[in-house]
Amino acid sequence: MIVQDDRTNRPDEGGPVLWLVRHGETTWNSRGWVQGQVDGARLTRRGRRQAREAAEQLAGHPVATVYSSDLYRARRTAAVIAARLGCDLRTDPRLRERCFGIAEGVAAAGMTPVVTGVRDGYVVDGDARAPGGESLHDVHRRCAAFLRDLSVRGPRGHVVVVAHGGSIRMMRAVIDGVDVHGLAWGTVPNASIHRVAYP
Repeated sequence: MIVQDDRTNRPDEGGPVLWLVRHGETTWNSRGWVQGQVDGARLTRRGRRQAREAAEQLAGHPVATVYSSDLYRARRTAAVIAARLGCDLRTDPRLRERCFGIAEGVAAAGMTPVVTGVRDGYVVDGDARAPGGESLHDVHRRCAAFLRDLSVRGPRGHVVVVAHGGSIRMMRAVIDGVDVHGLAWGTVPNASIHRVAYP
């Protein structure tokens, strides 16, 4: 599904567009486990179908390149999209999901704001982290660095970026110039497509 819910970022039809795509459903998603940067999860049958559906939705757009997190679930989704679009696929570790340290592999329902920094749908502590993990500010910084490089040295034209719920939220915050603290933590469904303009 293409999500056009940006209120502060209205893509100009004539300018470059960034298509932010979350990976398809994984075995860990289906069990409600925190994945973070653990790379053992695989796409479910539904996740593979979602990847194909996302590729079909993007097929009519003039995409120059597909970028992906180097974690398997994103790479597998991106490979399906790149093959359908006839594009090169490039990976970048800066697009990874937030590292949750010792909390990776536990039930997501048990995560507290002390670890996540998120309460009632908003970021309340951008520096919160699990032992061995990253804060939201950490993720914001690396996503901002990726977008700066893409803006300066990336290909001209439309670009697809396949990443994760956390990194997609951070990229949208960077593009919209929104601070981490107080950021609305909306849902990012598996294989959802977010269309934003980028400089």
